[in-house]
Amino acid sequence: MQPNHASVPAEPGAYDPRAVEAAAQSFWSRTRAFEVVEDPSKPKFYCLSMLPYPSGALHMGHVRNYTIGDVISRYQRMLGKNVLQPMGWDAFGLPAENAAIKNRTAPAKWTYANIEHMRSQLKSLGYAIDWSREFATCRPDYYVHEQRMFVRLFEKGLVYRKNAVVNWDPVDQTVLANEQVVDGRGWRSGALVEKREIPQWFLRITAYAQELLDELDRLDGWPEAVKTMQRNWIGRSEGLEIDFAVEGSDETLRVFTTRPDTLMGVTYMAVAAEHPLATRAAEGKPELAAFIAECRKGGVSEAELETQEKRGMPTGLHAIHPVSGERVPIWVANFVLMGYGTGAVMAVPGHDARDFEFAHKYGLPIKQVIAVEGETYDDTRWQDWYADKTDPRMRVVNSGVIDGLDYRGAFDKIAEVLGDKAERRVNFRLRDWGVSRQRYWGCPIPMIHCPGCGDVPVPEDQLPVVLPEDVAFSGVVSPIKADPEWRKTTCPKCGGAAERETDTFDTFMESSWYYARYTCPGAADIVDERANYWLPVDQYIGGIEHAILHLLYFRFFHKLLRDAGFVTSDEPASRLLCQGMVVAETFYRSQADGSKIWFNPADVDIVRDERGRITGATLRADGRPVEIGGVEKMSKSKNNGVDPQAMVDKYGADTVRLFSMFAAPPEQSLEWNEAGVEGMARFLRRLWTQVHKHVAGGPAPALDKAALDPAQKAMRRQVHETIAKVGDDIGRRYTFNTAIAAVMELMNALAKFDDASAQGRAVLQEAWEAVVRLLNPITPHASHALWQALGHPETLIEDLSWPVADPDALVRDTVTLAVQVNGKLRGQIEVPVSADHAAIQAQALAEPGVARFMEGLSVRKVIVVPGKIVNIVAG
Repeated sequence: MQPNHASVPAEPGAYDPRAVEAAAQSFWSRTRAFEVVEDPSKPKFYCLSMLPYPSGALHMGHVRNYTIGDVISRYQRMLGKNVLQPMGWDAFGLPAENAAIKNRTAPAKWTYANIEHMRSQLKSLGYAIDWSREFATCRPDYYVHEQRMFVRLFEKGLVYRKNAVVNWDPVDQTVLANEQVVDGRGWRSGALVEKREIPQWFLRITAYAQELLDELDRLDGWPEAVKTMQRNWIGRSEGLEIDFAVEGSDETLRVFTTRPDTLMGVTYMAVAAEHPLATRAAEGKPELAAFIAECRKGGVSEAELETQEKRGMPTGLHAIHPVSGERVPIWVANFVLMGYGTGAVMAVPGHDARDFEFAHKYGLPIKQVIAVEGETYDDTRWQDWYADKTDPRMRVVNSGVIDGLDYRGAFDKIAEVLGDKAERRVNFRLRDWGVSRQRYWGCPIPMIHCPGCGDVPVPEDQLPVVLPEDVAFSGVVSPIKADPEWRKTTCPKCGGAAERETDTFDTFMESSWYYARYTCPGAADIVDERANYWLPVDQYIGGIEHAILHLLYFRFFHKLLRDAGFVTSDEPASRLLCQGMVVAETFYRSQADGSKIWFNPADVDIVRDERGRITGATLRADGRPVEIGGVEKMSKSKNNGVDPQAMVDKYGADTVRLFSMFAAPPEQSLEWNEAGVEGMARFLRRLWTQVHKHVAGGPAPALDKAALDPAQKAMRRQVHETIAKVGDDIGRRYTFNTAIAAVMELMNALAKFDDASAQGRAVLQEAWEAVVRLLNPITPHASHALWQALGHPETLIEDLSWPVADPDALVRDTVTLAVQVNGKLRGQIEVPVSADHAAIQAQALAEPGVARFMEGLSVRKVIVVPGKIVNIVAG
């Protein structure tokens, strides 16, 4: 037992969250209450929330995410497990550069100041974090291991450099991932994205595509929605690679198709603007060259290509159909990407919606080669059945030797007919991970470019390649690209003059392995043997917006660590919880130019009706009405964010935590409502008052279960039913809102339990101890203080086990039955559990409400459903 050095006066008085929380946090910090080490004698539990970007201030999304993790962590600790809950900072990235330009400071200085502030905010919320494991990914002692791993992967052939067409943001001067291109514009700058072909470094994630796909089936603790998104992103497909001869040359045009059954429906070929055939065809054709140049300006996002207008131009070249020998025109089309597949497609407008749209626009032929019994084909309008290969009625038509065959039969026959002109192939939509970024504020890529030796990795004993932090940063050119002295080096192989790589890593690199580094603070290598004690993560928590990129790279990097011998597990996390967004009301005024000025909810006075719905709002500053914009995700653009620190200062951390867990189940959106926050504050004040009222009565005697009267037994039964329910809701179902509601219901019953007898007080003592322990994961500060107030100054609630329902207390002597007359509820009765049919019938008929409705009627039949209902059939 540790002595209590953080006591709060136990005498009755007003609940003062500031004093209560300061005392608890001081104690936790001083005793290092949440620092853990490996302990093989105890089951471990690694609870991890996605690490935050140090933007400068916590938002309510952070609060919700980390409170969910903290509730789970504290609950698991009370189950007797060795619980690790760490925290760090995803500190590199473009936002720091943008902020540095805006604030005229260096990205490093801005980042470190933000970390200091956000750390203090997290601590003010009382999270059970092992701060001894904290790191920032922008520190050399973190990213040196990332550089070391990259060098090893290069030597294993899992890293390569090649020219690639990328999304280029001309304002931010960097490559953007497809998901960072929104409506053809950069997600931060808003600039029109261009296509550029530049050298890029890649990791061979495609080498793990099949394993990444297969193991999704074994991730039982992950949401199906996330697994489906990853399956679609990996995109496994079986098909044929087919060679079309190019008329008048020795070249061939290779395409990949999953629908070789439609080969006889090809009426044109489409190639990407960057395809060599397009380049050759554009020689001496200014109009085609201009079109190709225009196509190269667009983004490389598949989503963008799906929604943009389909445009093309004929090259004047023709392919030769490998079966029919017909001439097939070759077009340049803006919907074909050079980076996907072969950069060319065989177009079957009769059975592909995109090809159908393009053919109609340019008057190209459409051939039906698939038929479904009972359906009529119409080449003037698209119908989804045209492309359905799974319909058992589907058969090939107008295709010679494969007529009448189904999809699989036609696939196999075409492969046989084509012979060496085709090759069976399994393809994946997934592409290798391009990790190069042209920005400054990132981890330097540890490679050297030597005129004689080519690309050479920096030797491990020369790592880290340190990013200079004290730089003048304008935001246009990266300081390390602009500094010839930083670039200058010697080749490790030949000793000649060489240059360092000036690209930096995509920040997804840092967040792909951070979870492993938490397990091994101070390890000499990326991780050590401690990793296998803690991994895999038992519960991972974060937004579903990370379902594809981060979570896929996270899984991939774990397999790299496994294959390098660092870890023994196959997957990084056993369970994943994707919390919903935090949303809030929006308020605005329309301007003359059609724009809107958005006002923060904190600056608006709201009028609500009796059902709590907003019926009017005025701006506090001038008293004039504002428009109600509806409920939206908290964002800067709608100015509807709520400052968590302001809420903590006003109501206390426990109140903010309690509301965050009570307002909605974790996977659903949470609507911020300050009236609801005030309700949680009242609840905590009532809890504080009721516990201290009980304490004021003096020490309670020991509980004697044999001496309890029926009312005391009933009260105790509700206590233990609540223990059972809350344990299930928190531990298995993660429905924290229903757990809190059950405690509230119990507290209402305790308030009505007016029994000052010795055993009545014993029941109340047990009940209040249970309530405080049940709420400890959610409201740890108040629970810390109230546990002491209940007479346990030498026993820390942090070290207590989770309460377990007493089976004896759950046994009922009586049961409540609803009573119906001719199917309508007319009353209820409480009968002994052992009562027979005759006794139940007699008591039901004697119940006053039932008797009143039986006047003038006779009993025809009485049906008793044991433990539930009595139905009297009368006439």
